[in-house]
Amino acid sequence: MSGVSGIASIAGIGATEFSKESGRTELQLAAEATRTALDDAGLDPSEVDGMVTFTMDTNTETAVARELGMGELSFFSRVHYGGGAACATVQQAAMAVTTGMAEVVVCYRAFNERSGQRFGQVQPAVAGAATSAGVDNSWSYPLGLGTPGAQVAMFARRYMHTFGATSEDFGRVAVTDRKHAATNPNAWFYQRPITLAEHQDSKWITEPLHLLDCCQESDGGVAIVVTSTERARDLPHPPAVVQAAAQGSGSDQFTMTSYYRDDLTGLPEMGLVGRQLWQQAGLGPQDVQVGILYDHFTPFVLVQLEELGFCGRGEARDFIADGAVELDGRLPINTHGGQLGEAYIHGMNGITEGVRQVRGTAVNQVDEAHNVLVTAGTGVPTSGLVLSAE
Repeated sequence: MSGVSGIASIAGIGATEFSKESGRTELQLAAEATRTALDDAGLDPSEVDGMVTFTMDTNTETAVARELGMGELSFFSRVHYGGGAACATVQQAAMAVTTGMAEVVVCYRAFNERSGQRFGQVQPAVAGAATSAGVDNSWSYPLGLGTPGAQVAMFARRYMHTFGATSEDFGRVAVTDRKHAATNPNAWFYQRPITLAEHQDSKWITEPLHLLDCCQESDGGVAIVVTSTERARDLPHPPAVVQAAAQGSGSDQFTMTSYYRDDLTGLPEMGLVGRQLWQQAGLGPQDVQVGILYDHFTPFVLVQLEELGFCGRGEARDFIADGAVELDGRLPINTHGGQLGEAYIHGMNGITEGVRQVRGTAVNQVDEAHNVLVTAGTGVPTSGLVLSAE
């Protein structure tokens, strides 16, 4: 074991409701989620001395601190690359706690991503920005790859061609997530499961992606409290120990459009994250009871299973074919419904589900969920966690 393994733990989790129109500002959502997380941890805002969020978040650390009366902050940090930042926020917090830079760190993400700025829309200005990202985008936007759906569809088509995967294979991920969401009262699609036939009948977004291959657009906020494992033992809930935390960026990495690699059918940055996680935790795929896999688009869930070592390259469609990723399967995934079924909060709600599984309080609880794998956004530089019960 190495790095932050075992020294820091998640002691509190909180979230707003998940909706399509929150009716309040993003700062309000961030403050509400943070207040709930601190209450869950049994801590006062004045005890917080560190904060971590996404570079994409509109709520500054100082603003959230003022809203809640936090006082002085000795550590604050932001992580880039959209959803790829999710698990890295906890990694940053764990590093701060482990090194003594802070004692109680809040990680948060809040947005009105449905009623406000919708990430899935074409944004031509990003291809003309006087930045390195603008240069990168200029290679793809003028050719029509101007939305995440289009960018992933290009990848998915090559994956299908190489390995014989089908739209039905992608659909099985969506059906599983919606099945789990249907029994989760906090999920947007509570009591609304889908069938594979309904997946296949849903409209095309960008072939080969159907509507039901794509994550939701959601309004909401999520917050997570990280402190030392030693301190967490004295707080109301059993610690969700950060057994491993890692980031990864692969060779020839672009943001969603890494089309110039020799192999266009993998996510090497997630492979890098996985190797670090297993090394830090002293575990392997066989030791994981639950996988919370970032599911903004269904094809990338299959590829994550391969990159993380649960099956070989091109074998994920066979791995999931017999219900292996459902609650009674050998690797239940996205037991809260994922971003397809619960809400799209840039993966932060996946981390809170991992905590619930470790605590034994999840709505769709998996028996003896001692080790839970959580991943962040794919197609971008990314991150991951292994959370464990003590």
